[in-house]
Amino acid sequence: MQMQIVSFFTYIALSVAPAWASTASPSASATQSHAAIRNTVEAFVRTQTQAIPGKVNIQVADIDGRIILPSCPEIEAFLPPGAQLNGNSSVGVRCNRQPGWSLFVQVNVKISISILIAKKMLQQGQTLRAEDLGSLPSESLQTGTLTDPAQAIGKIMKFGVAGGQILRQDMLRLPYSIKQGQTVKLLVVGAGFRVSAEGQALNNAAEGETTSARTASGQIVNGLVKGGSLEINP
Repeated sequence: MQMQIVSFFTYIALSVAPAWASTASPSASATQSHAAIRNTVEAFVRTQTQAIPGKVNIQVADIDGRIILPSCPEIEAFLPPGAQLNGNSSVGVRCNRQPGWSLFVQVNVKISISILIAKKMLQQGQTLRAEDLGSLPSESLQTGTLTDPAQAIGKIMKFGVAGGQILRQDMLRLPYSIKQGQTVKLLVVGAGFRVSAEGQALNNAAEGETTSARTASGQIVNGLVKGGSLEINP
């Protein structure tokens, strides 16, 4: 599926002292460069989105030429509360020197990415293989959406899904390394000592999960699954 990147018109929302929003022209040395403001915004957005997988396209709005601001040696970009850098967003820029000023510049952030989908119907309890996975071009990335086959291959479906459905992290689990009823090694590790025993697992659990076991004396203990054993804090 070919994805088309749609261009959006952008705008700015200005929040400055009225005297600074004048159309009068102060000396060039006293005027804040609009290009520096836009560069600050773009650098800020790139930093904030660098961990996002896929290609991120950033469009920063032009600043109205009639807006004149005093030159500032310390300008800083910031994200307003509740704002997200996905689609049309506002990024604030402020001067950290007295008397100070602030304005908001509209940016458009487009994410071009492939997200994982079920290539065919997947059953509950099925272990995922590469051939079970497909991809779908997208311009947004929702929390929990998978983008890399390595995030899914070898994991187990918690429930069945139809072919073509977008796969999310909460649909999958790691394979169980401890199963309910099996004999499991119990490790008690402390400062300068290490004691091992055997117990019976009371639940299914994957690597890194916390679960319970019953010792030979009948005591119930809780521990962290590591390497197929149950590590218990003393």
